[in-house]
Amino acid sequence: MPYPPPPRVPSGPRRRSLLASVAGGALLVGCSDGTGDSEEGTAGSPSAVERVRVRAARDSRGIVERYDAVLAAHPTLAELVGPLRAEAVRHVKAFGETLTTASPTASGSASPSPSATVPATEKDALAQLAAAERALADRRAEALLDVPGELARLLASVAAAGAAHAYLLTEGAR
Repeated sequence: MPYPPPPRVPSGPRRRSLLASVAGGALLVGCSDGTGDSEEGTAGSPSAVERVRVRAARDSRGIVERYDAVLAAHPTLAELVGPLRAEAVRHVKAFGETLTTASPTASGSASPSPSATVPATEKDALAQLAAAERALADRRAEALLDVPGELARLLASVAAAGAAHAYLLTEGAR
């Protein structure tokens, strides 16, 4: 007698495994600014490490611009998107950079990047943000293999956070 088929299995990671991996990554990695002296180890030259750090900061600024564009087009998403944007701002700072624009929900005067086009529906806008976060997390996971020490740990932590953001945005789009 064959076994009955299992109940509906949701796609994607389970909430517990996602939270466990993010929490484990945070415990293992911790956030730092990546300016430790150990970064000039055997894995690469200081200039290669600096290039990765600058690119990671630029990518974080880009994702903040995407969040700003979505918030400007769909202010009703502020409750879901606002905290994720704040985390992306912290990522920029963790990579040693600063942002010059204010949150569009606070002032209304910040202009989003012209390259960031936002879909007309909230669901599509969240899906687009989730895809951008997922792609960025994947790029960072690949880049951490090429850098030593603290920067690799910081990239791993921020990549894990990006994956969690993608999951939350995907769930928010449902």
